[in-house]
Amino acid sequence: MEQSGFFLGIDFGTSGARGCVIDAEGTVVAEDARDFGTLQDYERAGIWREALWDLVAALPTAIRTLLSDIALDGTSGTVLACDEALAPRHPPLLYNDDRAADEAALIARTAVPGHPAAAATSGLAKVLWLKKRLGLTGARLYLNQADWLSGLLTGRVGMTDYHNALKMGLDLDALKWPEWVKYLADVDYLPAPIAPGARLATVSRPRARYLGINPGCMVHAGTTDSIAAFLAAGVAQSGDAVTSLGSTLVLKLLSDTRVESTEHGIYSHWFGERWLAGGASNAGGAVLRQFFDDRTLAALSEKIDPTVASPLDYVPLPKPGERFPVNDPQLSPRLTPRPADDAEFLHGLLENLARIEARGYGLLAGLGATPLRRVETAGGGAHNPAWTRIRERLSGVPVTRAVHTEAAYGAALLARDGAQIFASRHEELNSFPDGHAR
Repeated sequence: MEQSGFFLGIDFGTSGARGCVIDAEGTVVAEDARDFGTLQDYERAGIWREALWDLVAALPTAIRTLLSDIALDGTSGTVLACDEALAPRHPPLLYNDDRAADEAALIARTAVPGHPAAAATSGLAKVLWLKKRLGLTGARLYLNQADWLSGLLTGRVGMTDYHNALKMGLDLDALKWPEWVKYLADVDYLPAPIAPGARLATVSRPRARYLGINPGCMVHAGTTDSIAAFLAAGVAQSGDAVTSLGSTLVLKLLSDTRVESTEHGIYSHWFGERWLAGGASNAGGAVLRQFFDDRTLAALSEKIDPTVASPLDYVPLPKPGERFPVNDPQLSPRLTPRPADDAEFLHGLLENLARIEARGYGLLAGLGATPLRRVETAGGGAHNPAWTRIRERLSGVPVTRAVHTEAAYGAALLARDGAQIFASRHEELNSFPDGHAR
């Protein structure tokens, strides 16, 4: 069936939101962004909501009236406790929030061994933590960030994508909620898991009128921000990987085999007939911005010789706690000694970030994933040539910048192609083949 109109992808990352509109050929016709700045926890949901409205309403009228489909991505493991009107009843718990250690221990005693939901940063652990504090009447809904944002557009909730559902406890073999999740969550309902890209519902009429968009615009089930970046990069062969260099460092490897390791923070996402194996480190661009702005980073990077290894041995975390390639909530940053020369200091930071990446891909191969053959790079760090060469030296494979480096472009592809972007592995298990909520 011939596609027409425009397709909007919106990426909600850690530091801002970005929108990307493509046409049927995949050409970018509009882009925009909103920076979240420095937020207090209680401000986050409101800022996210306003960024969503702004990014849609600011599109040119000619695009808004022909907007055909929308898909959003969000940070995996970010959870909002809401009432039935989708109003948050507690500040969102972010992807890296590890306060739910006791709840994670309970999950580990109950869950399938090694399930990602047993981590203190998992979505399910956050749900249990929130329920304990809000009580039975404090909140009726516990939603992933992408589900909440999509619900704001459609006015409906009741489905969740496989990718965001993983850290909520999804059984990837059956693609449904296992009994231990139903027992532990004990909520009024669990959303039906569906394929990322499946159709959810059209934008609600009041919302379409408010935003000035086509009232028939379809909203699709979303994905995580790192998987949206993977889709944007356009890699297709097993052994191809995408490293997202944003505030955090996220690795995704297309693998023929599924690998899991709670000890190392490694897990695999459903990707049709294959798997996306990887993990997310708390290290990344956030630690660089503690010391340098973008202009200074660019100037100092030009003074670095990427062929020479830095002797500095850092643990480049912005604060205590690491998820991957070692899952240690107590791991402390180590950013000393600091040389007098800022270029040497930056060299040490970039070198040690690259070591995390190389170690991560090495662990994946050691656990049985398809061996790494090349790396595409997405995110802001993709623009740093010195860092790219350091990473290439340590990984031993070609490292290049993806043609499309923004997760919002991947979300736009998901809006255009729907669930067909994946070669479905368990099509018969999708409870809603047409993608519409009951």
